[in-house]
Amino acid sequence: MFLTRLALAHFRNYRHLDLAFTQRLTLLQGQNAQGKTNLLEAIYYLATSKSCQARAEREVVGWSAAEEPIPFAQITGYVQRGAQELKLEILFTPRTDGTGFVKQIRINGVSRRALDLVGQMRAVLFRPEDIVLVSGGPGERRRYLDIALCQMDRAYCQHLNRYQKVLTQRNSLLKQLREQGAPPQAPATGAQIRFWDEQLAAHGAVVTARRYAFLAQLAPLARQRHQELSTQRENLVLVYLPSFNPGHLSPEEFLQLRQEGAPFVPESASPLLTPETIAQHFLAHLEQRRERELAAGATLYGPHRDDLRLLVNGRDLRSYGSRGQQRTAALALKLAEVEAMTQETGETPILLLDDVMSELDALRRGALLTALAQVNQAILTATDWEDFAPEFRAQAQLFRVEGGAVRVPADIREESADRGGAS
Repeated sequence: MFLTRLALAHFRNYRHLDLAFTQRLTLLQGQNAQGKTNLLEAIYYLATSKSCQARAEREVVGWSAAEEPIPFAQITGYVQRGAQELKLEILFTPRTDGTGFVKQIRINGVSRRALDLVGQMRAVLFRPEDIVLVSGGPGERRRYLDIALCQMDRAYCQHLNRYQKVLTQRNSLLKQLREQGAPPQAPATGAQIRFWDEQLAAHGAVVTARRYAFLAQLAPLARQRHQELSTQRENLVLVYLPSFNPGHLSPEEFLQLRQEGAPFVPESASPLLTPETIAQHFLAHLEQRRERELAAGATLYGPHRDDLRLLVNGRDLRSYGSRGQQRTAALALKLAEVEAMTQETGETPILLLDDVMSELDALRRGALLTALAQVNQAILTATDWEDFAPEFRAQAQLFRVEGGAVRVPADIREESADRGGAS
């Protein structure tokens, strides 16, 4: 898998860009706020159909788009997958009601859904901000799992999408029943909820089972990468925290797992964790907790409320880890993701690294550079050429990014000496 060309129109601070990638390694150098991260964001968009930093589509449409008769922004990528070449396009155009922009997808010129784009070109992005995978709330970790799995498993993405739609419908019904004061044990109440319970359990069980299987694959890889990054001093363990007992734990084990610092850790995906088993326990749990959910007017259990705990030497990194430890764990998780995705699909994802070298010490830089040898394509950004050794730069395609323009640098030595000036 190789991104051969990227074209942008009115995307962020890029008025127009047409960039060809010819080497396995690409290094983009430039000062802050010049457009390096915007380039990686565009590539990430093509891989996941989502932005890594924007909350709304209108944020990625550049100011230069106002010069067009109809404002727009566009990302186009050409991807080589074996003997097949794909043309992936994302077009942002104004909504008819003027409230923002809508995203349109085309694959080889044919209009498709965003769901169809995911997995056509796989990418793993690592940024300094990814420390939030460890330090942030459960939603950050669920989002990480969902993005990784959707790129690898189309069925997972479909079930996740259906689960989210059912969840919205069920929450609406629960809120309505709460406002009506419906008795939790009344047959009419149960009849209204039961249909959505079954739909929620059917799709949610597939999501939960697939997450468990992925973490069973990811955990040993992340542990190995983390040991290398910590010179064998620390042991990383990934623990999935479901919001209900999916069926492979005793009540005592589940209670222990939910407690802070619980020593019980499932080391692999249990053969008992089939979607059918999980759905059965999910349905039973929803029925047992119906009164509580009606009082809340919301769905309180399911994969949308699950979490991933990262333990180092038995301690929860979110609560007790230093920023250095949290950053190391996030990096180990991303490097393990590259390996897991390669094992799962037979294709190595594109590795995107956004100015991470300046945040790492020499040991972690070395581990990261070692990981680069395992990928077919890596695109990196840096503010300083000297973050990378001359030997690395000699084998990489080099670009200078400045003010939304990309060019081949004339002389790296001169630019390194004049880091703050225009070139």
